[in-house]
Amino acid sequence: MLALRARTLFDGVGPELVERPLVLVEGGRVVDVRAGGRAPAGAELIDLGAVTLLPGFVDTHVHLAFDASDDVVGRLRSADDEELLTRMRAAGRAALAAGVTTVRDLGDRGYLALRLRDETAKDPAAGPRVLASGPPVTRPGGHCWFLGGEAAGVEGMCAAVRERAERGVDVVKVMVTGGDLTPGSDPYRAQYGHAELRAAVREAHRHELPVTAHAHAASGIADAVAAGFDSVEHCSFVTEDGVDDHDRRVIDEMARVGVAASLTLGSLPGGPPPPEPAARRLPGLAAGLAEMRRAGVIMACGSDSGIFPAKAHGGYPYSVTAMAGLGFTSLEALRAATSTAARVCGVACHKGCIAPGYDADLVAVAGDPLADITAVYAVTAVFRGGVRVV
Repeated sequence: MLALRARTLFDGVGPELVERPLVLVEGGRVVDVRAGGRAPAGAELIDLGAVTLLPGFVDTHVHLAFDASDDVVGRLRSADDEELLTRMRAAGRAALAAGVTTVRDLGDRGYLALRLRDETAKDPAAGPRVLASGPPVTRPGGHCWFLGGEAAGVEGMCAAVRERAERGVDVVKVMVTGGDLTPGSDPYRAQYGHAELRAAVREAHRHELPVTAHAHAASGIADAVAAGFDSVEHCSFVTEDGVDDHDRRVIDEMARVGVAASLTLGSLPGGPPPPEPAARRLPGLAAGLAEMRRAGVIMACGSDSGIFPAKAHGGYPYSVTAMAGLGFTSLEALRAATSTAARVCGVACHKGCIAPGYDADLVAVAGDPLADITAVYAVTAVFRGGVRVV
């Protein structure tokens, strides 16, 4: 048995920190959480010092196959599978070092993220647990077509989802609108009609798979909600000229039926600015988040890591602090990065909290992140499945 001592603990849910916690771990799972007290006889005690223990972060949106370079598409297309997998392994280790113990990869090539999922399942030090979508479903020539997920028409959409189910993906991702990363693709225009989107949703749910939608613009978000998607990636409610377009009816419907928003916030400080289209969205973002917060929409914290230099792998703590900087409390931001993120990813029964029966995925940070959210930058230890990896 392993016994971990810290100064304080945030369990992923509660508003108060546990003082002088003792976390008991056995077989890769938490078996008890105590406030104070002695370690059981025979337990290996690790006193982590003046730190706060948190649940391991859950990043709801990454692209391990993108290398955060100035030419992510060109470098991906020029790499063979083994070279690409090597890069993905490095990306996963960078995320783990930043305290991210679970990632949801929402766009790879050739289902390579499933190979990485198997590797990290066997070796906690190899990287975070990976939840993988495989290549995102996109229309021919559409957003991220180069990843190999092109499909169109009702039958084509059903076939694409069946292929992913047979491959063993954890989630299906559909590019409901275009995106910035693909020349000729329009992030403000729909890629699919209602019948195609409904077919994808029905087929995914028939295979008991969640389905998430890439959508920035209000029209795409509305299409995804109407079609029955479980979550919406980005969900920034913007228009081509950068003016916000927060459709209150759509937001209220998201809250009513439980469609989650997987936000992709934050970037590394001091680096190159985000591309102009992404930068244009920022002014209206806070208003849209405030509307979703008011309505009670489920909101989780993702990074979209890998897509450009300011979104380098390992930068997830900046996503957490960005959420706090956009009107959320430190408590809300921490929940969005732990228990709520685990819920959106479908792993809330064993990830995202520090409680008996949960996986011993833990991160220690210097300081008190409830008082000062920037404490999440100072990662001093990471455990995955009870194994210390940092």
